[in-house]
Amino acid sequence: MLRKLAISTAAAATLALSSGAALAAGATGHVEDYAFSYEGPFGRFDQDQIQRGLQVYTEVCSACHGLQYVPLRTLSAEDGPGLSEEEVLAYIDQNFIEVYDDDLQDWRAATPNDHFPASGLENAPDLSLMAKARAGFHGPYGLALNPLIRGIGGGEYIASLLTHYTGSEYEEFGAILYGNETFSGGRIAMAPPLWDDAVVYNDGTPATVEQMALDVSTFLMWAAEPNLMARKQMGFTAFLMLAILSVLLYLTNKRIWAPVKSRAKGATPAE
Repeated sequence: MLRKLAISTAAAATLALSSGAALAAGATGHVEDYAFSYEGPFGRFDQDQIQRGLQVYTEVCSACHGLQYVPLRTLSAEDGPGLSEEEVLAYIDQNFIEVYDDDLQDWRAATPNDHFPASGLENAPDLSLMAKARAGFHGPYGLALNPLIRGIGGGEYIASLLTHYTGSEYEEFGAILYGNETFSGGRIAMAPPLWDDAVVYNDGTPATVEQMALDVSTFLMWAAEPNLMARKQMGFTAFLMLAILSVLLYLTNKRIWAPVKSRAKGATPAE
């Protein structure tokens, strides 16, 4: 029984890895498997990387894309950017963030309780949940072995999309499309948004295209999953409690049935 179970588990794991690789290289194009710090059961967000990603989003992405489902106050989250209340207020002030107040029927300066602005262009998707909407890796239904180890791959998809422009341009129906190895179909309407030294990091990190892509991908993963660390901790606690309960139930079962088994072994068969 145990041998069959072990063989089945190994086969499922092999299928998960192979199917994940096939899907990553198939329908969604090429997705690079980056080693993000938050991946795995015990992974954690790198706060410095989230802060750099916030800078990339603010200086590059926010010109077109919004984060309308992300409250500005969450920038002070300990498992997120970790800004102080004063820094959050300064961020709002420096970036001239405004919201439309229905009561005032006019625009006003945003407060930490307001959300990030919506996308500035109609065809620019909101990025609040983009890291969850785009899955780079998959596993067999019901097992989710790949997501457990590598995550769903949303961060990998975004980083790959930003770093795998081919440099080719195509004109279709009067619009210019750009070659991209990750985007489905190989062509995307968004021009390459990143170039070396597009931003100047406050911590002195070299702002290469790949570094900025990884940083903003981490920030967007946090924006989509701000409670990821808490959920992991809760899951580990639940797993530990269930493991202890399983051991106790096993020992209790043996203790209850021990006398019955002893009488069954000592009984003589009827003639």
